[in-house]
Amino acid sequence: MNMEKLRKITDLFREKETVLRCSAVIVAAGSSERMGSDKLTAELGGMPVLARTLKVFDGCGAVDEIIVVTRADRIEEIAELCRQYGIRKIAKVLAGGATRVESALVGVSEAAPKASLIAIHDGARPLVTAELIERTVLAAKEHYAAVPVIPSTDTLKAVDGKGFVIGTVDRSTTFRVQTPQVFRADFIKGALTRAMEKNLPLTDDCSAIEMMGVRTMTVPGDEDNIKLTTPRDMILAEAILKAREA
Repeated sequence: MNMEKLRKITDLFREKETVLRCSAVIVAAGSSERMGSDKLTAELGGMPVLARTLKVFDGCGAVDEIIVVTRADRIEEIAELCRQYGIRKIAKVLAGGATRVESALVGVSEAAPKASLIAIHDGARPLVTAELIERTVLAAKEHYAAVPVIPSTDTLKAVDGKGFVIGTVDRSTTFRVQTPQVFRADFIKGALTRAMEKNLPLTDDCSAIEMMGVRTMTVPGDEDNIKLTTPRDMILAEAILKAREA
């Protein structure tokens, strides 16, 4: 997207008639088991991963407040990180639950009552851009639910329980889903509540919306918006940052 188009998108948020309150819930309650160390406080380009994530949302005109959901034993640490890095839009730092669904529900339940939309984002996706956030918020404003996606480039196979290939998946209709995922506030609150009541093992918030029968609009994602899961991801993230700086 060129700078002229990005300026037009930003101007939409500045016009009184198009202002729509959006709360951002940053889910940062994971255990970092596959990373081997705490990925949220790991340094990326001279800054903790979570701080880098929060600064993007703090500087995005589409976001009015930020809520961080983390482990109970890290609340004070994360609050101090927000103070240290000048995160102005931080509203609350909360203790999450044992599952992704539970943690997301804690966050959306504490969003400001005036919030019409809620964006849910992985704390371990520090390379998200304000442009991607705004693009997804605008789509959710029109369609009530929106997620960024990346086309699948590899051939995809369906495999049975014994490890044998049982078919080929049509990759033209298969996409990798990213965050932030943005929803109308009442929709996502109801969907996550239902998922909790049914103890559904969902790995993303869009899945809860789908089970409510709500259609979700997709928007172009960003190949650089990777989720840091393994040590190799940190190496890739550093390379992406260096490329951006260059």
